[in-house]
Amino acid sequence: MEEQDLTFKTNGVKFNYRVGAIIIRDKKLLMVKNDSAPYYYSVGGRVKLNETSEEAVIRETFEETGVELEIDRLAFIHEHFFNEEITNENYHEIAFFYLMKVSTNMKFVCKSFGDQGPGAKEHLHWLPIDELDSHHLYPEFFKTKLSRGIKDIEHIISKE
Repeated sequence: MEEQDLTFKTNGVKFNYRVGAIIIRDKKLLMVKNDSAPYYYSVGGRVKLNETSEEAVIRETFEETGVELEIDRLAFIHEHFFNEEITNENYHEIAFFYLMKVSTNMKFVCKSFGDQGPGAKEHLHWLPIDELDSHHLYPEFFKTKLSRGIKDIEHIISKE
Protein backbone atom coordinates (compact mmCIF):
# COMPACT_ATOMS: atom_id res chain seq x y z
CA MET A 1 0.00 0.00 0.00
CA GLU A 2 1.37 3.40 -0.98
CA GLU A 3 1.79 5.86 1.87
CA GLN A 4 -0.39 8.96 2.00
CA ASP A 5 0.87 12.52 1.40
CA LEU A 6 1.18 14.57 4.58
CA THR A 7 -1.46 17.11 3.68
CA PHE A 8 -4.93 17.64 5.11
CA LYS A 9 -7.62 20.29 5.33
CA THR A 10 -9.07 21.58 8.59
CA ASN A 11 -11.07 24.72 9.42
CA GLY A 12 -10.78 25.89 5.81
CA VAL A 13 -6.97 25.78 5.80
CA LYS A 14 -4.85 23.18 4.04
CA PHE A 15 -1.76 21.95 5.91
CA ASN A 16 1.08 20.82 3.69
CA TYR A 17 4.44 19.20 4.57
CA ARG A 18 6.71 19.73 1.57
CA VAL A 19 10.30 19.37 0.44
CA GLY A 20 12.11 21.32 -2.24
CA ALA A 21 15.33 20.71 -4.13
CA ILE A 22 17.74 23.53 -4.85
CA ILE A 23 19.46 22.42 -8.05
CA ILE A 24 22.07 24.90 -9.28
CA ARG A 25 24.33 24.51 -12.32
CA ASP A 26 26.27 27.21 -14.18
CA LYS A 27 24.73 29.94 -11.98
CA LYS A 28 21.22 28.82 -12.99
CA LEU A 29 18.47 27.38 -10.81
CA LEU A 30 16.31 24.49 -12.01
CA MET A 31 12.63 25.31 -11.49
CA VAL A 32 9.33 23.75 -12.57
CA LYS A 33 6.34 25.32 -14.28
CA ASN A 34 3.17 23.56 -15.36
CA ASP A 35 0.69 24.34 -18.09
CA SER A 36 -1.93 25.75 -15.70
CA ALA A 37 0.28 27.80 -13.34
CA PRO A 38 1.39 31.38 -13.97
CA TYR A 39 4.48 30.88 -11.77
CA TYR A 40 7.61 28.76 -11.40
CA TYR A 41 8.11 26.57 -8.32
CA SER A 42 10.91 24.50 -6.86
CA VAL A 43 11.50 20.90 -7.81
CA GLY A 44 9.97 18.85 -4.99
CA GLY A 45 6.65 17.96 -3.49
CA ARG A 46 4.82 16.51 -0.53
CA VAL A 47 6.39 14.27 2.08
CA LYS A 48 4.56 10.98 2.59
CA LEU A 49 3.58 9.42 5.91
CA ASN A 50 6.53 7.40 7.34
CA GLU A 51 8.98 9.10 4.95
CA THR A 52 11.84 11.37 6.04
CA SER A 53 12.25 14.74 4.36
CA GLU A 54 15.56 13.49 2.92
CA GLU A 55 13.89 10.43 1.38
CA ALA A 56 11.11 12.64 0.03
CA VAL A 57 13.39 15.16 -1.68
CA ILE A 58 15.34 12.36 -3.39
CA ARG A 59 12.10 10.65 -4.50
CA GLU A 60 10.44 13.88 -5.67
CA THR A 61 13.58 15.04 -7.49
CA PHE A 62 13.76 11.73 -9.35
CA GLU A 63 10.03 11.86 -10.21
CA GLU A 64 10.34 15.39 -11.64
CA THR A 65 13.78 15.25 -13.28
CA GLY A 66 14.50 11.58 -14.03
CA VAL A 67 17.79 11.92 -12.11
CA GLU A 68 18.52 10.44 -8.67
CA LEU A 69 20.45 13.25 -7.03
CA GLU A 70 22.29 13.18 -3.73
CA ILE A 71 21.70 15.74 -1.01
CA ASP A 72 24.48 18.18 -0.28
CA ARG A 73 22.80 19.70 2.80
CA LEU A 74 19.70 21.27 4.29
CA ALA A 75 19.57 24.96 3.34
CA PHE A 76 16.18 26.41 4.41
CA ILE A 77 13.26 25.61 6.68
CA HIS A 78 10.26 27.57 5.50
CA GLU A 79 6.99 28.18 7.36
CA HIS A 80 4.68 29.56 4.71
CA PHE A 81 1.15 30.92 5.21
CA PHE A 82 -0.45 31.81 1.87
CA ASN A 83 -3.43 31.72 -0.46
CA GLU A 84 -2.77 29.56 -3.54
CA GLU A 85 -3.58 31.72 -6.55
CA ILE A 86 -4.97 28.94 -8.78
CA THR A 87 -7.10 26.98 -6.29
CA ASN A 88 -7.77 29.95 -3.94
CA GLU A 89 -7.06 27.68 -0.95
CA ASN A 90 -5.42 28.98 2.23
CA TYR A 91 -2.28 27.07 3.16
CA HIS A 92 -0.13 26.51 6.23
CA GLU A 93 2.96 24.86 4.80
CA ILE A 94 6.17 23.59 6.35
CA ALA A 95 8.93 23.03 3.80
CA PHE A 96 12.51 21.81 3.94
CA PHE A 97 14.70 22.96 1.06
CA TYR A 98 17.81 20.91 0.32
CA LEU A 99 20.81 21.94 -1.75
CA MET A 100 21.49 19.04 -4.11
CA LYS A 101 24.77 17.76 -5.59
CA VAL A 102 24.84 18.29 -9.37
CA SER A 103 27.34 17.38 -12.07
CA THR A 104 27.62 18.97 -15.51
CA ASN A 105 26.76 15.82 -17.47
CA MET A 106 23.34 15.20 -15.87
CA LYS A 107 20.36 15.31 -18.25
CA PHE A 108 17.10 16.33 -16.62
CA VAL A 109 13.81 15.17 -18.17
CA CYS A 110 10.43 16.05 -16.67
CA LYS A 111 7.59 13.56 -17.09
CA SER A 112 5.42 14.62 -14.16
CA PHE A 113 2.18 16.55 -13.76
CA GLY A 114 1.26 19.24 -11.21
CA ASP A 115 -1.71 18.89 -8.88
CA GLN A 116 -3.39 22.17 -9.93
CA GLY A 117 -5.72 20.39 -12.31
CA PRO A 118 -6.05 17.78 -15.03
CA GLY A 119 -3.42 17.96 -17.73
CA ALA A 120 -1.10 20.25 -15.76
CA LYS A 121 2.03 18.91 -17.52
CA GLU A 122 5.19 20.09 -15.80
CA HIS A 123 8.23 21.53 -17.60
CA LEU A 124 11.75 22.18 -16.28
CA HIS A 125 13.36 25.61 -16.70
CA TRP A 126 16.88 26.80 -15.91
CA LEU A 127 16.55 30.35 -14.58
CA PRO A 128 19.68 32.52 -14.16
CA ILE A 129 20.08 33.22 -10.45
CA ASP A 130 20.89 36.89 -11.09
CA GLU A 131 17.59 37.25 -13.02
CA LEU A 132 15.23 35.53 -10.52
CA ASP A 133 13.80 38.92 -9.55
CA SER A 134 12.21 39.23 -12.99
CA HIS A 135 10.26 35.96 -12.63
CA HIS A 136 7.05 35.05 -10.80
CA LEU A 137 8.27 32.18 -8.61
CA TYR A 138 7.84 30.35 -5.32
CA PRO A 139 9.38 30.42 -2.87
CA GLU A 140 9.97 34.13 -3.32
CA PHE A 141 12.92 34.18 -0.92
CA PHE A 142 14.97 32.39 -3.60
CA LYS A 143 15.19 35.78 -5.35
CA THR A 144 17.35 37.27 -2.60
CA LYS A 145 18.79 34.34 -0.66
CA LEU A 146 20.32 32.35 -3.54
CA SER A 147 22.23 35.29 -5.03
CA ARG A 148 24.10 35.70 -1.73
CA GLY A 149 25.11 32.06 -1.51
CA ILE A 150 23.91 29.49 1.01
CA LYS A 151 26.08 29.42 4.11
CA ASP A 152 24.02 28.03 6.99
CA ILE A 153 20.58 26.55 7.54
CA GLU A 154 18.11 29.43 7.60
CA HIS A 155 14.61 29.44 9.08
CA ILE A 156 12.21 31.65 7.13
CA ILE A 157 8.61 32.57 8.00
CA SER A 158 6.41 34.08 5.28
CA LYS A 159 2.87 35.34 5.81
CA GLU A 160 1.18 36.55 2.65
